[in-house]
Amino acid sequence: MIQLNATTLSSIDMARGVAPKTERVIQFGEGGFLRAFCDWMIDKANEAAGMDAGVVLVQPIERGMIGMLNEQDCLYTQILRGQVDGKAMKDTRIIQCVRRGLSPYEDFEGYLALAHNRDMRFIISNTTEAGIVYTGKDSFDDKPQASFPGKLTRLLYERFTAFGGAKGTGFILLPCELIDYNGRNLKECCLKTADQWNLSAEFKTWVEEENVFCSTLVDRIVTGYPRGEAEQIWEEIGYRDNMLNTAEPFGLWVIEGPAWIEDELPFKKAGCNVVFTQDVSPYKLRKVRMLNGAHTSMVLGAYLAGHEIVGDCMADETMRSYMSQALFNEIMPTLDLPKEDLEAFASAIFERFSNPFNRHLLLSIALNSQSKFRARVLPTIKEYVKRKGELPKILTFSMAAFIAFYCGRKKEDGSFVGVRAAGNEYPIADDQFVLDFFAEMQGKTAAEIAHAVLTNEAFWGSDLTAELPGFEASVAASLADLQADAKAAIAKVVG
Repeated sequence: MIQLNATTLSSIDMARGVAPKTERVIQFGEGGFLRAFCDWMIDKANEAAGMDAGVVLVQPIERGMIGMLNEQDCLYTQILRGQVDGKAMKDTRIIQCVRRGLSPYEDFEGYLALAHNRDMRFIISNTTEAGIVYTGKDSFDDKPQASFPGKLTRLLYERFTAFGGAKGTGFILLPCELIDYNGRNLKECCLKTADQWNLSAEFKTWVEEENVFCSTLVDRIVTGYPRGEAEQIWEEIGYRDNMLNTAEPFGLWVIEGPAWIEDELPFKKAGCNVVFTQDVSPYKLRKVRMLNGAHTSMVLGAYLAGHEIVGDCMADETMRSYMSQALFNEIMPTLDLPKEDLEAFASAIFERFSNPFNRHLLLSIALNSQSKFRARVLPTIKEYVKRKGELPKILTFSMAAFIAFYCGRKKEDGSFVGVRAAGNEYPIADDQFVLDFFAEMQGKTAAEIAHAVLTNEAFWGSDLTAELPGFEASVAASLADLQADAKAAIAKVVG
């Protein structure tokens, strides 16, 4: 079987885009997400909108996959598979936009040379949520700096000196790390680093005025390299690809910045689901409340009722109705985006949760549910009460499901476990203060546990029994139902 690379590409019968002639994108990160999301969109835009953007991958940590990518000339196969408009969908494409990869740990001068290429216009990054952090530990003379902001500040300074701080020589920066206002935070880290290194006021002015740090929101489930299926897929496509990548069809990129950026990033012309906006926050709120909130409000009760993965829940009529009521009747009325946008996003959530290739284990989603519930579900409950003057029944029930899931016991080895109706133990993983609190709930009644949890201001920031009239009684009643029979309790609340 032939190996995918530049030499064998012409002999492979597979959909592919247009190979770009010009290197225009510096990308910090070579992992599956950026390759399935940003590089896929760039490849589409090169083909359908004449973007002509070649990508240079920069390995942000000392050990990575740049070597493996370079071995096959940075070509790789991207497979999108799942459901679109109720129908099965599979799209297989060889991505050609990535021109080369380099490691600043092995070739620091080559890394700095990127700044001297005037065609370079965009910087994309995904260095994990912990990547955009000012550490104060980087030195200007490090080769390379340890942190991502340190590496970036050094590259920006190289650009500034190479072109004398001329107008039009800055970058459009598109960080994809999953933190709020990632662009603003990255800019702040770079300016702090410039101060630490005593770089000139002229450089800091150039950073502020000639570079655009866009805050973005990214959304695509990337399942990555299909370890159990790779050999079978190679047989189907007719060649070997060690960097094979898989993801769901849904993908959304919200980019906050000046309107003219849309002209430089012709993603929409290529048919990509990209929103250019002056304010990313409504879309961030929509994702947290609807997508993440639907996950958090459903999975704990579903697991107690005997389900294992999200797809199982979507195949169960009662659980599907549970999530439908939560999304359409309780979460959407608390958001202020156009109704058609919210309905389309909700429909996409159902298709994403039903995707058989996204085997999302409920126990994985259940990790650290206390903080997730506080951020994703509780604000919706409060907003619903504010707007409607009554409690949302499904989301109120989900608080009881959270409590029921967390009512566990310590084992001799110090672990904290719960027990389902079928008798099997399951791990409960969260901050220690959360586990210690629930360990003290053993032997208490449902009413006593509900009161203790809802009055725990360390959990919620306030006393929910005082803030939400009727909440305690409803949660306590549902908790008792869940402890008796979780499956019947869910059927009861769905109605």
